[in-house]
Amino acid sequence: MSSKSNEAEPLNGSMASNMEEVIKLGKQMEKLRSSGELKNHNRTSDPAQYEEDS
Repeated sequence: MSSKSNEAEPLNGSMASNMEEVIKLGKQMEKLRSSGELKNHNRTSDPAQYEEDS
């Protein structure tokens, strides 16, 4: 449980549960750099995610 509220911690990949969270996530997305911007600063983006065959 979150120490700030009565709401349970969201699971990874879950959708935003309220408008406050949507706004917060939108602000985080605005700060993300594009792959072109990362290349200009000699940086690489996170590795691609994949699912292993079982």
